[in-house]
Amino acid sequence: MKFFYILDGKKIKKWLLIISIAFVTASIFYIQQLASESVFSTDLGPKAIYKVENKKNELALTFDISWGETNALTVLNVLKKHGVKATFFLSASWAERHPRIVKKIVEDGHEIGSMGYEYKNYTELERGKIIRDLAQAKKVFDTLGIKHTPFLRAPTGNFNKNVLKVVHSFGHTVVHWSVDSKDWLNPGVHAIVENVTKNARSGDIILLHASDSAKQTASALEQIIIWMKKEGYKSVPISDLVNNAHIKSKEIK
Repeated sequence: MKFFYILDGKKIKKWLLIISIAFVTASIFYIQQLASESVFSTDLGPKAIYKVENKKNELALTFDISWGETNALTVLNVLKKHGVKATFFLSASWAERHPRIVKKIVEDGHEIGSMGYEYKNYTELERGKIIRDLAQAKKVFDTLGIKHTPFLRAPTGNFNKNVLKVVHSFGHTVVHWSVDSKDWLNPGVHAIVENVTKNARSGDIILLHASDSAKQTASALEQIIIWMKKEGYKSVPISDLVNNAHIKSKEIK
């Protein structure tokens, strides 16, 4: 006995079209997901933020502090004068010695991030030593009334997959930067301003320093803020920048 199957050509075309559309949609979604992963990434592990895709003309001014007290106060005064909010990454050993400045940072409405305790290159430390450094930093910040520091900048800016995993276990997300002002080199106020204004765009995280070794930062900051306002950019804390934004990514070894 023979069986014959009659196929409807119109239905076949219809289903082929549906399958094709579904395949294209899935492909687009997959590509978009890849593009929005935050990295420096460890495949499926913890990630580090260096930039976000932000359509609100927002960027983040971030300041590292590990030494001195004069420049930090000057920088704070400039920010307050212009009504600008920023994120300060503090070495906890510095914060321990300067609680008055830490209090002013908080009172002025800025965000505080951690840089560990001793400001040592984590990539050169054993896991146990990194854990002890982070634990000591947490103790200091707790004592100062800063109960939660969700973001951490790796001391000296160096990190790898192992560092990311240890830091993540403490509840921190590593925040790097996409624009380096190079103010720590003291190359001149004009050079610092150009390093920022020629490269910064919406979603960028800008690296600046408020340690006393960065002697030209405060003067450059005045001009950077004026440029930002002229171009329609607004500086926000890291937590505000990453909320409802796509985080740029890049794989690390």
